[in-house]
Amino acid sequence: MSPRASYTLEPASTDPALIRNFCIIAHIDHGKSTLADRMLSVTGVVSDRDMRAQYLDRMDIERERGITIKSQAVRMPWSLTDDNGKEQAYALNMIDTPGHVDFTYEVSRSLAACEGAILLVDAAQGIEAQTLANLYLAMENDLTIIPVLNKIDLPAADPDKYAEEIAGLIGCEPADVLRVSGKTGMGVPELLDAATRLIPAPVGNADAPARAMIFDSVYDAYRGVITYVRMVDGQLSPREKVMMMSTKSAHELLEIGVSSPEPTPTKGLGVGEVGYLITGVKDVRLSKVGDTVTNHAKPAEIALKGYSEPKPMVFSGLYPIDGSDYPVLREALDKLKLSDAALVYEPETSVALGFGFRCGFLGLLHLEIVRERLEREFNLDMIATAPSVIYEVMGDDKKLTTVTNPSEFPGGKIASVTEPMVKASILTPKDFVGTVMELCQSRRGTMQGMEYVGTDRVELHYTMPLGEIVFDFFDHLKSRTQGYASLDYEPSGDQEADLVKVDILLQGEAVDAFSAIVHRDKAYAYGVLMTERLKNLIPRQQFEVPIQAAIGARIIARESIRAMRKDVLAKCYGGDISRKRKLLEKQKEGKKRMKMVGRVEVPQAAFIAALSGEVEAGKDKK
Repeated sequence: MSPRASYTLEPASTDPALIRNFCIIAHIDHGKSTLADRMLSVTGVVSDRDMRAQYLDRMDIERERGITIKSQAVRMPWSLTDDNGKEQAYALNMIDTPGHVDFTYEVSRSLAACEGAILLVDAAQGIEAQTLANLYLAMENDLTIIPVLNKIDLPAADPDKYAEEIAGLIGCEPADVLRVSGKTGMGVPELLDAATRLIPAPVGNADAPARAMIFDSVYDAYRGVITYVRMVDGQLSPREKVMMMSTKSAHELLEIGVSSPEPTPTKGLGVGEVGYLITGVKDVRLSKVGDTVTNHAKPAEIALKGYSEPKPMVFSGLYPIDGSDYPVLREALDKLKLSDAALVYEPETSVALGFGFRCGFLGLLHLEIVRERLEREFNLDMIATAPSVIYEVMGDDKKLTTVTNPSEFPGGKIASVTEPMVKASILTPKDFVGTVMELCQSRRGTMQGMEYVGTDRVELHYTMPLGEIVFDFFDHLKSRTQGYASLDYEPSGDQEADLVKVDILLQGEAVDAFSAIVHRDKAYAYGVLMTERLKNLIPRQQFEVPIQAAIGARIIARESIRAMRKDVLAKCYGGDISRKRKLLEKQKEGKKRMKMVGRVEVPQAAFIAALSGEVEAGKDKK
């Protein structure tokens, strides 16, 4: 085992040959953040006194849920001793990445800033869907992959079995798979040795004009925008003027430094180094992820190849409960956009909910996290409408309409409706193959193939409509496989389908906010569910209110809210039946007249309850 570095290399004057950039990739809960913690304590950048679990997870929400949402970069010193006993210090830049499928975009950006990746696999669970997805991402970026088995201290661990699985996947020997325990620290120094030996040094031209790739940025209330960069060519120094190549905006570098793990100002950044810049910019649009930073006096001619824009998969409307909070919500989304490049939003108005934003997310967890962050960090109270996906609708007049919200669905005759599809790969123990296939078929999935991973697990490949996955597919998958199955999906084009818009009518008038686009086979179930739900939510009016679900002009379900009845017979004596009848007829006449002039009052609470995702969850329970 190599010792802790007795001396550290100074940033800005470090030889690129002594720098190693790598990130940790794995499935959720396979121990990336715990391993990162051990690396921090083994290399000595965090003292044992200051050490805490999930050290790099800065947000409260990450610590509470035990998941990583934001990638975090940190510079660590390490030294190797050669055969002659001579010690050589190295600088290791490590990035801890998220594991959930919704944050794959974060992972892809981190991979672009590295030369190597540590592929971490839980020795008790083996390879999961996201392990494979992240491995393929790393291979696409031509990274050196170091396979590692974590949690070998667990009683359920079977390292020999899974080492063979990994070796078969990567094409190495089972003996080459390193074994560590992030919890106890066993094998971590050996892993750092292997990373230093195997990962290639960064390559760049030190004399060329400065070029640095922005791979992340966060907004700080006191210091403005903090931009995280990976230097490719040249050098950046404090107090020099830099330029963002996409916007051509020039800024002065107020501070430049490295995260070790706390921000540490330095004399600059050289080739291959990973660090941060503070320019005092307050406008979040001026520091875009994927942009190239160069020197203003002698700028580079060619910008670095940026990142592909993330494609939102799920759309949902965010509305402030108090209408006057709309400007606050807009500002909050602007600031959040900076630390979360995958968030897309545009203003939208709803008849029922007032002014708000139509936001695009990468998945349901992403939606949940964004909503929670807005509520916590900016003290906003919001309503989120039920998630939906993008549809392309072709009318008889050959006019193509893009529909992100059911209210945009065109009227008249429809020639075809196209919906987004995804390629889903599901890893499950072989005992549950039947139940998983049944679930996928009930969601209009088409099987593409199936292959064995190891002796007891199967990978199933399906193409499925995205609209069927986004609501509660994952929950059902987990409950039917006792929590063992894992899912990964990626977009794979569009497909025509028999989709219809179900309108909900109150007293014969369609209410925009409640309409939904569903498959024709599920339209009846949705209609019954919604009418029943609204019957319980809307208070009784002075007159009877019919609630109908309709496809075009055809009614498919109906419920009625009974009228409030004043007891007009209270003062009548027992047997005077003709008098009673007369009074009731008179009351009926009055109700009819009211119905013609009266409008149904729908309280805000009913909208919130009906539009929350629970509606959708109930759809399959019918």
